[in-house]
Order: sequence, then structure tokens, then C-alpha cells
Amino acid sequence: MRSPLPVRNGVNATRLRLPEEGPWETALEYILDRFDHVDPEGIGERFDRGEVVALGGEALTRSTPLGVHTFVWYYRELPVEERLPVELTVLHRDEHLLVVDKPHFLPTTPGGRYVAESALVRLRVQLDLPDLIPMHRLDRMTAGILMFSVDPDTRGAYQLLFENRRITKEYRAVAPVRPELHLDTEPLEVRSRIVKSRTYLLAQEVEGPPNTHTTVSLLEQRGEHGLYRLQPHTGKTHQLRLHMASLGLGIMNDPFYPVLLAQAPDDYAVPLQLLAHSIAFTDPLDGSARRFESGLTLTGFPAAG
Repeated sequence: MRSPLPVRNGVNATRLRLPEEGPWETALEYILDRFDHVDPEGIGERFDRGEVVALGGEALTRSTPLGVHTFVWYYRELPVEERLPVELTVLHRDEHLLVVDKPHFLPTTPGGRYVAESALVRLRVQLDLPDLIPMHRLDRMTAGILMFSVDPDTRGAYQLLFENRRITKEYRAVAPVRPELHLDTEPLEVRSRIVKSRTYLLAQEVEGPPNTHTTVSLLEQRGEHGLYRLQPHTGKTHQLRLHMASLGLGIMNDPFYPVLLAQAPDDYAVPLQLLAHSIAFTDPLDGSARRFESGLTLTGFPAAG
């Protein structure tokens, strides 16, 4: 369902499903009961301003009976966020695609305490692109290539590339070196079954048929650390970080794997040494070969390729 309310300040309106029946006479009564921790008069004023609307764009009033509408949309009251001291770099922009270098510490999309301070909202506001949608995601702690769809009419063609795994991605990571793995001469194919619960912070490898696949190779070594090429053939949450840790090659500055560290404020001087280095595909609109490469480097290997 397309929201009847436009994007405001880079943020989509929130959708709420109303019950068909219950002890509430009006939609407002239900919403007040559900959000009993929110200022009730403030909610009522949103109805008065016509900011709570149904699928067809009809504004609800304080007296709209429950059961008239199944879905309603409204704008959340967003807290003021402190700007993160990191910046996005636009690498490519055309009428269909926007490609950027996402810095460490900036989330891809709104979530939790980061709404305005997400790549999506920043770019929508800065570039005046309210229809912008990410084609894929990077962890907040991962930097590098991030691709967005600009035009809703051509979005589906690019989404199919990701759904059908017709996208080639490469990452770079800094991690310890284990000479016995011989990753400098022979890439290692890592396959395992990874599960991630919504209620648990970490992803886990479990018994069962593999649902993840990563190719790991060592590009360069300096002392005890190396620069690795990681080629994910699947896209599970934390796949690269977990696969590296399972090889005894925990990525430098990773607070999750192989050991979960105590939560601490972000230290911008020690980012996770994982970079989405490049993305390549055949453009579904004109058949041209496309490849975008990050201009960022990893501080753990600053002079590396």
C-alpha cells in the first residue's frame, strides 16, 4: 500500500492497523488506549489538523467510528537527534540510481534512536529526493558502496537483480593472518547455516543445510594483520563478520564477533575494519555493464589498494 501522506523531512508516514471491533467507539479512543504513554491532547490535535488519514487520503476526525478504516497513516513526532560526525559521498547519480559511499557509524535506514541520522533520510533531505529507496543495506558499523533507487517506475527492475542474485559484491576487511589457512594462494569457500533472531543481538551458526556462502582470500599481509577480499554469494545479516570469526579471523574492531563486548559509546577513531568495496551488475534497462567502487580505505590498512 502506498502511503497517502507524502514523505516529510525525509521520513515516511507511519502506518497503523486498526481493529475491526472492540471496546472503543472511535478510532481516536483506540489510538489513545494503545499509545497511553503519549500526550493524549497532542494526539487529538493531530486529528484536528487532518494529519491522521486513511488509505484513500480521507482525514479522520475525533468522532470517526472504529471499523470504518482498517489502516491509517500519521507522522511520528521525532526527537531531536545529534548529528553524527560522519559524511556521505555521492559517487554516481542519474535519473534511476544514486550510489554513495556510506561512512562507518551511519545506519542505512531509520531505526531505533537513529531516524534523521540515517543515510536514507539524510539523502532524501539533502538531494530533495523523497522517493529515494535503498536497494540493499549495510550494517551501521560497515562503510562503503550503497545503492539507492531514485525512480519508482524503474525500481522493480533493479530489485530483481538483488532477488535473483545477479549482483556481484566485494568487500575488504582487516583481520589477523593464519598462515596455515594459505588464503594468500587459495581462496576458501565458507558455507554454513546462519540464523538471526529479532530478539537476540548476534547471528549464530547452527547445524543444518548451509544458507550462506562467502569466498575469502588474503590480498596483502603486514605483520600479524592482513587485508582480505570477501565475496558474499548470499546476504544474511552479519554473514561476513561471523564467517571471518569462525575462521579465527575476527575483523579488527568488531565489538560483536568472536566475542560480544560490553556496550560502549561509539569511538569514531576505531571503526570496524569492514568496507563494501565494489558492486557490479548488468543494467536491466540498457544492458550496459555497471561497476561502482568505493573511494574509502580502511584505517587498519591505510595504504592498501
